[in-house]
Amino acid sequence: MIVPALLALALIGLVVYYCRRWLLARLMGLPPPRHGVTVTKNVPVTMPDGIRLMTDHYAPKAAGSFPAILIRTPYGRGGDGSPKSMGTMAQYFAERGYHVIVQGVRGRFGSEGKFDPFVNEAADGRATLDWIAQQPWFNGALGTWGASYLGYVQWAVAADGPPFLKALAPSMISPERFTPMYPDGAFSLDTRLHWARTLQFLDNWAGQSPWNKLSQTISLATGGVARELESAFDHLPLIEADIAAIGKVAPLYRDLLTHPDPNHPYWRARDHSARLSQVRAPVYLLGGWYDFYLRGVLDSYTALKAAGQNPYLIIGPWAHADPGTGPASLQEGLAWFEAHLKGDRSLLREQPVRIHVMGTSEWRELDDWPPPTRETRYYLQPEAKLSPEAPPPSSPPDKYRYEPADPTPAVGGARFDRTDAGPKDNRDLEARPDVLCYTTTPLERDVEIIGPVRLELFAQSSLAHTDFFGRLCDVDPEGRSINVCDGLFRIEPGKGEQQPDGALRIEVDMWATAYRFRRGHRLRLQVSSGAHPRWSRNLGTGEPLATGTRMEEAEQAIYHDATHPSALVLPITEG
Repeated sequence: MIVPALLALALIGLVVYYCRRWLLARLMGLPPPRHGVTVTKNVPVTMPDGIRLMTDHYAPKAAGSFPAILIRTPYGRGGDGSPKSMGTMAQYFAERGYHVIVQGVRGRFGSEGKFDPFVNEAADGRATLDWIAQQPWFNGALGTWGASYLGYVQWAVAADGPPFLKALAPSMISPERFTPMYPDGAFSLDTRLHWARTLQFLDNWAGQSPWNKLSQTISLATGGVARELESAFDHLPLIEADIAAIGKVAPLYRDLLTHPDPNHPYWRARDHSARLSQVRAPVYLLGGWYDFYLRGVLDSYTALKAAGQNPYLIIGPWAHADPGTGPASLQEGLAWFEAHLKGDRSLLREQPVRIHVMGTSEWRELDDWPPPTRETRYYLQPEAKLSPEAPPPSSPPDKYRYEPADPTPAVGGARFDRTDAGPKDNRDLEARPDVLCYTTTPLERDVEIIGPVRLELFAQSSLAHTDFFGRLCDVDPEGRSINVCDGLFRIEPGKGEQQPDGALRIEVDMWATAYRFRRGHRLRLQVSSGAHPRWSRNLGTGEPLATGTRMEEAEQAIYHDATHPSALVLPITEG
């Protein structure tokens, strides 16, 4: 009996091996592969200054003419001392009838020169486009694809794109750099130290044993790196936190910390958002409700629409490193390229906007973003209540103390590490004395919101430098409090509307979302003064961000009366 069983297993293994491309296509939600693929590795592409960028060419094994897709990456091309994932992505496109060019950016994985992030991508990208145009296999139709940094390099060439650049598909990225680095006016410590650690992980990949590669990959996937970075997140001064995180100076991290002014030439040289009106190639944007680039994705859609473009947009229930973005980016990118590089619109949906409504399993297609909604205020009330009814004529403010030595932590939301990001149970966070909660009664019917959420807050602090953080949560009948969206307002002298009694009126942009609160659930608003390390903690002293070490406690007051009608403002859909 053993021999027949082994023969059967061997036969099954052979069938799976020879059908693996078809099976993978089914798992990824892609059309079946149509071609075999040949790969030419390490093709040197020479830049105008003589620097050579190593490039891989994936070509369909078939006669005839095919369009091309360009992918430029700092994370490795696969088989060049880096993980092989990028080669796998290129293979998927090539199997479906595309020449795919995968290029390492300057200074990364075999490409010559110094890696100076975001600096050389416009010039190097345009030179690479010119090189593609000269190749005998190029048929005159080119698209670009990729997420995060691979999306930024697309924006770098978009405004100056030649006529043969016919489609872009940037995912989980903004065309400008300052806002994602300093969201809501505070430094994005979590993302910057994680990115430094990720680059170090990739740089060390080739020299690792298979066991070390496996253990490090598991650590990344299970939150081990986040735990290792905890001491770096707490380190002061921040300028030295890179050494605590990776054991050496990270030049980009320090550059970001020492350029907190959005108007500095440092940022203008890296900002491509001002030229979106000059982009002529059709653009497909992909983002996630829990991604720290969400604002940039939505702003790019709005800017392209204002310029007369007809961009497509998809927003899913994803964080930045969510594995679900990979299949979605491939599916939507392929549909986009089939439509604009091959003229086949059969895979392309009619309505340009597709969003996932969280709290349900529903994907919804829209004519535009944001859809029409009814702006509704839920007022903060005494006794920790939240209600559409106006607050009472008078009510004492709620108070708490914020201690930067024990900063209010970030739980879930737009984090870098996938194990920390996204929707999480906030009950432990809400039990802290430095977190106030305002909660509705159980809903009598479903309430659905789609669009930007904001908090109109009347507050007072004992310090001139402090933060106020707002978060919307969904509380289910069992008491679980799941974060939906949030935002922060960093106060400094001159910010906020001063009230006659000394309070400040501020508006906290709590970012956009799409969510349905079910009947019997409750809406909850959290108010606190931090979400560290997603936003670097406010030390309360006004010292420079990079070098500050002294901390002061803040006594905070939140008002909710007729003179100070603090309110959560929700975009409620009709029906």
